[in-house]
Amino acid sequence: MKAVLLTLVLVLASQLVSAEYSRSYIESHPLHTVAVNGVEIAYRIVGEELNEKPDKPKVVVIMGLGGSNLVWGDTLIKGLEEGGYQLLMLDNRDVGGSTRFDSWGQPTLWLQLIKQKLGFAVNAPYTLDDMALDTVALMDQLGYQNAHIIGTSMGGMIAQIIAAQYPQRTRSLISIMSSTGARHLPWPTRQAESNLRELAVGDAAAERDAMMRARGFYPDSMPRQLMAIFKTGDRSVDVASIQANTLVMHGADDPLLPPQHGMHTAELIDGSEFVLLEDMAHNMPENVLPELISRMRAHMDKVEAYLESDMGRG
Repeated sequence: MKAVLLTLVLVLASQLVSAEYSRSYIESHPLHTVAVNGVEIAYRIVGEELNEKPDKPKVVVIMGLGGSNLVWGDTLIKGLEEGGYQLLMLDNRDVGGSTRFDSWGQPTLWLQLIKQKLGFAVNAPYTLDDMALDTVALMDQLGYQNAHIIGTSMGGMIAQIIAAQYPQRTRSLISIMSSTGARHLPWPTRQAESNLRELAVGDAAAERDAMMRARGFYPDSMPRQLMAIFKTGDRSVDVASIQANTLVMHGADDPLLPPQHGMHTAELIDGSEFVLLEDMAHNMPENVLPELISRMRAHMDKVEAYLESDMGRG
């Protein structure tokens, strides 16, 4: 069980670290912080130039386990901005410029996994619901009435919670390589675990850790955020209540959250669109980014066109 939990953390890190990572454009936008929901949340806004469309549709992007806003990479962020959207990029609690929970310490992973398997509550300093409320409270502070909510991996779980619990704040939902947390869904593949055991110790572990930090990940926060996922548990009922226009995308080769996780999400959300992307694992590789961006923009453009026509009729 300890090896399986190690796999959950390491697969995510190794897959996303290898993805597109230029970030100079993102870093050219200042990082601000604001107090919300009892913590400090760091954020950037991309695409707020006043000499263009003054009321650009808003987008909130939420990164996954242990990742700061930098992990999105310039290519994807530029691609969305060029579609005429203003992006709110935040650091989830416990990463980047947001409040860290290092003083809480580290969970005993194997013990918490046993508790989770037996249906007992695990120890965690916060839950995914807390992180969703962080995002909504940040939107309140910045005057975002609603937005297209985009999340990847754990960020997709947070995005799903926002769409379910705060429907009036959700213009549309895009859930990427994420999950409902349902117990029947498959665990990481055995091949993934086998491939990663060699990364767990020695020089390989030190090299992996350095790569992760350089890429914008916070390894010390990953176990705590993993516990937040476990503590929140199965969100299938919540996900099934989502009424927002939804696009679910998943990598065909994802070893961490096999495609059944994305399929289950789409099955539960009435009228959602599911896209299985070839050549994509638990990452957003450079060769797949054009299709990711194109599908995300098409989804949001369709929603925007519908809302404008609906307002016109009203």
